[in-house]
Amino acid sequence: MAVSLAELILIGLLADWIFRKFRLPGLIGMLLLGVVVGPCALDVLAPDFLAVSYDLRLMALIVILLRAGFELSREALAKAGWRTLLLAFVPGVLEGGLITCIGPLFLPLTHMESALLGFILAAVSPAVVVPLMIRFIKEKRGAKKAIPTMVLAAASLDDVFAITIFSVLLGIFSGEAVSIGGALAGIPVSILLGIGAGVVLGWLLLKLFERFNPRATKRTLIVLGVSILLVRVQYLLEGHVPFAALLAVMALGFLILEKREHMAHELSSKLGKIWVFASILLFTLVGAQVDVSVALNAGLAGLGLIVCGLVARSIGVLLCLMRSHLNGKERLFVMVSYWPKATVQAAIGAVPLGVMMQMGRDAAPGNIILAVAVLSILFTAPLGATVIAAAGRRFLPVDESEHVALDAACESR
Repeated sequence: MAVSLAELILIGLLADWIFRKFRLPGLIGMLLLGVVVGPCALDVLAPDFLAVSYDLRLMALIVILLRAGFELSREALAKAGWRTLLLAFVPGVLEGGLITCIGPLFLPLTHMESALLGFILAAVSPAVVVPLMIRFIKEKRGAKKAIPTMVLAAASLDDVFAITIFSVLLGIFSGEAVSIGGALAGIPVSILLGIGAGVVLGWLLLKLFERFNPRATKRTLIVLGVSILLVRVQYLLEGHVPFAALLAVMALGFLILEKREHMAHELSSKLGKIWVFASILLFTLVGAQVDVSVALNAGLAGLGLIVCGLVARSIGVLLCLMRSHLNGKERLFVMVSYWPKATVQAAIGAVPLGVMMQMGRDAAPGNIILAVAVLSILFTAPLGATVIAAAGRRFLPVDESEHVALDAACESR
């Protein structure tokens, strides 16, 4: 396992450097590297390393969501306003709904099987979107209208809606007694409980830090450990109380930023250094989950269905931004920021296949769903990351007033 980790770090850094040299996001290189070295291609990673792949990816995702929380200022969220909530569910519902309706026209699936596929695809990837938005926030791009902050917050909420609807549909498909109203009502409950738990824990950690004044490195490790335990709490509460742990992680960072801005930036800086290592694990191990041969089975029909879903999602984004203060280029940036898929699709793409096999049903539809989910990663993650990076540079103006304010704040310290 240690050898596999060392190889992954060294080759991952090389892939990141090469792609950046060509002015492409380094994460694309790491994703493709994961595909190549994964068990479905060269298979050079040790089996025990792959066995802990999920936990490593989760820890890396927690690191980036913590950093997101440390960049979510209250003023920026206030600028984004209620459109953040609209962006959290309208584009995903339109994408999932369209795939449900037209899926049988493209693939040998029923409408219910198409619905399962639709809401697997409806989740945007925070692993791809969040790091790019954090970079734009730090560069003060779109800061005047809080555009990256709006996308960052909405993309993180988007997954809650998509996964909840998918879970309801899966329960209906497998014949379980599912309360649709109760499940949908659980969405705001999970969001509120997640945010509430994060705020409370953030406040408690602040009191702890003020009382004992540990060094910044120790503070970072404490925050990271508490965040991982929050995810453990979600699993313990699963089936009993809806709880969005990853939102709690972001809320924890938000509270610390709100109360102690200097400390938040210090912690974010430390996490930024950890992210160099964590990003290699996250993107290469997501890539290692991808089986190119399975994706090819989806063929052009699967790709066509994915494109139709992206069109519906894009229309949903534009509807949410109607009569907003964003200009045409800025709306286009938000639209393309909702394209990438990776984390959720890698995590739950094979779930319908497993359920079908357990129930003794024909597994062919499950294989098709998995193939399209994998194809969506290969198609949208590199494309989305490249287009977002380019659109951010071209369409988001740098807010010079933010730089002046930041410099003044630094001098006052």
